[in-house]
Amino acid sequence: MGMGEAGQAELDAARPLLERMGVSPLDLLEDVQGRSAAPTFDDYVPGVMASLTAGTRKSYGTYLHRAAERWGSRPVGSVSPSEIRTFLADLVAAMQVRRNARGGRGTQENAIAALRCLYRRATADGLMRGAA
Repeated sequence: MGMGEAGQAELDAARPLLERMGVSPLDLLEDVQGRSAAPTFDDYVPGVMASLTAGTRKSYGTYLHRAAERWGSRPVGSVSPSEIRTFLADLVAAMQVRRNARGGRGTQENAIAALRCLYRRATADGLMRGAA
């Protein structure tokens, strides 16, 4: 995939500025590679849990803990949509069926809300980019 004219013009304008600053393109690459990786679910979920109100923690806690159990050592932003779908299906399959159950819809809705909360926090903390 080639670079468009606007992208090339920006690069041409940036090169002299970088040279005046004494920064090479390699320096920029090393800076990006040297940054710390996004935290794992094991590292991040406890902080999210601590920041929630008691009621929200009660609603979301089970799902956030289960996400940490499943993806604990993985970076927060590394889970694919298909993995989340499988996670939701597994939650529904493992739920206790009660007389007022709605086929797992409540479980899925609460789990999705919990994951949205986690990913909103991660985005606000600069760990992930928001949706375009």
